[in-house]
Amino acid sequence: MARPVHRSLKEKQRQEREELILQVVEEVLLERGYRDTSMEEIATRVGIAKGTLYLHFTKKEDLMFAFFEREMQKILSAIEQPFPANMSAQAKLESIVRSMHNDPSGKRGDLLYILFHSEDFKIILQQKSATTLTRISDTVLLYLEEGKARHEFDPHIPTVIMLNSFFSVLSPRAHRRLLQSGEYSHEEIMRYVQRIYFRGIGGHIS
Repeated sequence: MARPVHRSLKEKQRQEREELILQVVEEVLLERGYRDTSMEEIATRVGIAKGTLYLHFTKKEDLMFAFFEREMQKILSAIEQPFPANMSAQAKLESIVRSMHNDPSGKRGDLLYILFHSEDFKIILQQKSATTLTRISDTVLLYLEEGKARHEFDPHIPTVIMLNSFFSVLSPRAHRRLLQSGEYSHEEIMRYVQRIYFRGIGGHIS
């Protein structure tokens, strides 16, 4: 009976260590960017030997992918949550926007931007995260099509352009400079940006 308990404890410790490693990855990535982030520095900051770090992640790319996938799964779980049947397509999309912006500090947006735009990593990222990224995109596409079918959105605008604009205009990083200026709060910026987006695709503006 003792062995299963022992294995369970070891697995719990392993998971806790991996979570700590991913927290440190976040710090180092923001400070140094992808290229200058090293396994040695991560191990040092976590307080473990480099060999121990390699037991969890065999190379830097695996570690970065684990971090990216964790963030994508957070977004995906919010996007794929069940909505009431009578909820409008626009309300569903607004809920998704809120989930994308649940980090007012902007750190998540900065981190994902760093990884997405790293020449050394983005091809690997696109290949390994293709399924998750496609699920996120397809869910938003579904709600846009639903909105057009319900006459909430302009049927003459191609859905793929609505989709591309959704992630471009409503991206957490898109308005970072304006947020840093302090002229408007995060909530104000997103309220106005959503008005621009939904008015542009023919949605209802309250």
